[in-house]
Amino acid sequence: MVSGSPEASKTSGRKPPVVRVPRGVRVSYVVFERGRVVAERRSRQTFRSASVVKILIALDYLERHRASAADRALLQVMLRSSDDKAATEFWRRGGQRQVVERMVKKVGLAETAPPPGDKPGFWGYTAISARDVVKTYRYLLEKAPKGQREFVLEQLRRSTPCGTDGFDQTFGIPSAAKRPWAVKQGWSGFGDVPAEPCRKGGARPAAWQPDLGLGRPVLHTTGVVGDGKIVVVLTLQPAGTSFRTASARVTDLARQLVRV
Repeated sequence: MVSGSPEASKTSGRKPPVVRVPRGVRVSYVVFERGRVVAERRSRQTFRSASVVKILIALDYLERHRASAADRALLQVMLRSSDDKAATEFWRRGGQRQVVERMVKKVGLAETAPPPGDKPGFWGYTAISARDVVKTYRYLLEKAPKGQREFVLEQLRRSTPCGTDGFDQTFGIPSAAKRPWAVKQGWSGFGDVPAEPCRKGGARPAAWQPDLGLGRPVLHTTGVVGDGKIVVVLTLQPAGTSFRTASARVTDLARQLVRV
């Protein structure tokens, strides 16, 4: 379990940055650098994870198995190119909701929760918060066994311009920050195939219920920028928002936050 939390150290001694938030978009973010939060907004708000949960899926599998060459190849395409079929395979092997339950306990996550009981196979409906995603990256950087850390970060550093489903992965941090960075993006609610297919190369085409924002698109950018700065931006977009418009909004937010 990672000691401390992003909330534990606010922007003490510094005036909070002014970040322009698009009207009508639910936005949560945390920037964590040098052991403290330097910017945050609604960090406990829950969102459906989309593909951001693939980091937890990978860590859970690597914690419990010696990965074969074939499994490492599946993990690579899942993390680099956000391949959904690979994620579904590891989700099934891990016992679906048990993947999340194990990682919640391991990392000490507070708002993260498995998908609703009537949607056990929908790993993208896992509930996450910006605060918990920061905790996950901190666990990866500070606590995960060296082999796991190096493998996962290497895949996130090699994020492909296009996902295997044809969506453009270069919004947010990749467009806002210079390398080095290691990122995991997430998108949901924009249809099974993009209106404008990515052409940038890369991969081929209970009492408490978390608010998953069902019926509205989510677009998230998360990652490690430079020498350990963790940037997490989670958004719930207005219904009917195009992927292009949402991408521009998230990239603008990320550009503001990487400069904090």
